Amino acid sequence: MKQTIKYLLLTCILPAILLAASCKKESVPYDHPFFHINFDNNSSIEVRSNRKDTVEYKVYLSTKLQFEPIELRYEVVAGDGLQEGRDYELLTKGTTMNFVPGIFERPVKIAWKEFVVDTTKNNTLTIRLLSNSKNYTIGMPGPDGLQRELVITKK
Repeated sequence: MKQTIKYLLLTCILPAILLAASCKKESVPYDHPFFHINFDNNSSIEVRSNRKDTVEYKVYLSTKLQFEPIELRYEVVAGDGLQEGRDYELLTKGTTMNFVPGIFERPVKIAWKEFVVDTTKNNTLTIRLLSNSKNYTIGMPGPDGLQRELVITKK
């Protein structure tokens, strides 16, 4: 009978006490705010040269609710094979976007125009995130800084 009680103590009650003691530790949730850009979770995409539509490429703010607006600087760089007005029209004007409290995504709108590209040239359009007023991380956290830019290749 004593062995049964010892066995019960060791197998049931002792692990329950240890488990309850470990639950008292406070854990801090992971909170590393960052900005990133992607299209269907890709950092590099292709568009057809005969495309004639407007696309919103979203910039995301990944953080908890902020109570002050945050300004994000970005640039749109065209390769030597693309020309604004002929291949595309940048509908989002300026080089900054404002993330007001409660807004976690903002678009960069591009209207694509039908025009055959010269395949020997650089036919990329790069939307690159540069900096922000809160000094949050640009791109995904980690050494690679993924999704700090979106490269769109017109084919």
